[in-house]
Formats: sequence, C-alpha cells, structure tokens
Amino acid sequence: MLFLLNRRNGRWRSPEAAIIPNFHLPMRSLEVKNRTSAEEIKSLRLITAVKTPYLPDGRFDLEAYDALMNMQIMNGVEGVIVGGTTGEGHLMSWDEHIMLIGHTVNCFGGSIKVIGNTGSNSTREAIHATEQGFAVGMHAALHINPYYGKTSLEGLVSHFEAVLSMGPTIVYNVPSRTGQDIPPSVIHTVSQSANMAGVKECVGNDRIKEYTDEGVVVWSGNDDQCHDARWGYGATGVISVTSNLVPGLMRELMFGGKNTCLNKKLMPLIEWLFREPNPIGLNTALAQLGVVRPIFRLPYVPLSLAKRVEFVEIVKQLGRENFVGERDVQVLDDDEFILVGRY
Repeated sequence: MLFLLNRRNGRWRSPEAAIIPNFHLPMRSLEVKNRTSAEEIKSLRLITAVKTPYLPDGRFDLEAYDALMNMQIMNGVEGVIVGGTTGEGHLMSWDEHIMLIGHTVNCFGGSIKVIGNTGSNSTREAIHATEQGFAVGMHAALHINPYYGKTSLEGLVSHFEAVLSMGPTIVYNVPSRTGQDIPPSVIHTVSQSANMAGVKECVGNDRIKEYTDEGVVVWSGNDDQCHDARWGYGATGVISVTSNLVPGLMRELMFGGKNTCLNKKLMPLIEWLFREPNPIGLNTALAQLGVVRPIFRLPYVPLSLAKRVEFVEIVKQLGRENFVGERDVQVLDDDEFILVGRY
C-alpha cells in the first residue's frame, strides 16, 4: 500500500512523510537557507512583474535588463517578479530561469526584493526550481496552481504544502490562465504555514476583501483594479505590469492615498496594455520607448501598426517624462521587429 488516508484531515500522506516530513528535500536542514522572512515580503506595496529583454539571437539582453531594473529601483519599486508571465518564464529553460533569478539577486538583491517565479504544473519541477531559486538567493517564491493537467482541491493543498516548506511564498491565483480557481478554502488551509506571505489575486476585489477581512495579505493582480483594491478593499498593494512603463506613477497610486484622478488618468494606458494577452502590449511599448530591442520570442508578436500609433498618443497624453527610458517614443515599422523561434 503506497499511500495512507489521514482520516482527520482527509488528505493523502505517504507513511514515510508521516514520520519525516519532506525527508527527500535537501532544503530540509538545520541551516538557514533564506534570510528573508515572510513578514518582510508581506509589507511590499509595489512589485513589478519585470520584462525580460532579448538579443537578436534570442538570448537574454542582460544590459537592457539591468537598465530596466535600475529604473524600477530609482522610481521606488520595492520588489520584482523574475520570470513570471510578464517576464516570459514559460518560454525559458529552467537553466535560463534560475540564472536570471541569480543574476538579479547578485546585482540588485540589496536594493529590491527578488521574487522568483518557480511555480509549475508539476510538483516535482516546482520543488526543484524553488530549491534552486532559494539556493541562488531569491527572497521569495511565486507559485501558481497546477494548470492544464489540473488537480483536486486536496491536490492543490498538497502541492502548495510541498513548496511552502522551503521559504517565503506568494500563491498566485489567475483562473483565466490556469483554468482553475484556487478557492478560499485552499488559501485558508495553506495560510497556516509561517512561510505563506500572501496571495496574488486576479479574481477581483470582492475576493480580495474576503481575504483581507480575515488577515490574509493580498496583492491585486489586476492593474485596472489595483487602486480600489489598495484603498477600498484592504490589499497591501499590486503586482503590476504597468509599473514596467510608469513605475513612478504606480508608486504614487500605491503610496499616495486615494487618488481617483490619477487612477482615471492611467486607465487608457492600462486598457491598451491588455487588449492582447500580456506581455504582447508591454513588449511592444518598451520597444517603442527604446528601452529594449524590438525582439520577440515566439509565439509572441508585436501589436499592429495602428495600436503602435495609439501608444505614441497615450505617451504624449501622460507625458514622456513619466515613462521609463530617455529616447523619444517611436511608432516603429513592421520590419524593425525580429521574431525568434529558435533560441
């Protein structure tokens, strides 16, 4: 008999794990593997899901990445998600992924919290990547629920418990991408872990209030709702895509008190960014601003010429000085973009 049913909580546990929890994980030792506490992560108000730039051959453009990171730090961003959906972690090998986390920690870890997206729909891969991420110094992990090959609610709890033992963790709920909502019952169960920093929640502000009323830390995962989430529903802050472009304005939105005027002013940019699946809009915008090269890893392709013209107008309305980079915003011709399928 390979597994036993624990009748008290209804979850499957192996007999070995019942004696020595997670006995197979090298992270389980008496040494302190991560010196950042979950409490430090809980206080972050503005976290950028940072973009990964590329060279013409599809490799990482670390010079452009470092410049982008410096812009985030100079404008008061407190944390970054490395290799998230926005950073195209799903288009990286795990070697690339862990290297970029390590590079970010090495260069910027003293100035900003580095949260590595080490989640996977495979618990085995999530464990291994998280172990490596903490080994190279990341301050916290971001973990999504298993997608595509979905599991039961009991399976969700077991999956998260397997990775929570390693260090501070943010659970990411985005049913539009995973096809499965993480219900409050699961969050309440895994929140008992001392390493549970909080939830990046994309379902909406009513769900956020449900959690914050019960003391669970939440970051809005929706830029268009983050102002109200922060000032009306109890969210600690936002994990933002838009802050790649206008980090100073997003900081003001999260730190400066209720500001419906600024929130309304940002809406045309936010709506433009998400007309096509993220990160298509962001990749196009950063290329137009001259901050990254106009290079896309397939299957992503740039926005249409008409939408690029529209972005130029949005920049003019918000003020070029509020955006990252120093070059004038350009429309760019179609043939200026490079699409890379092999990298």
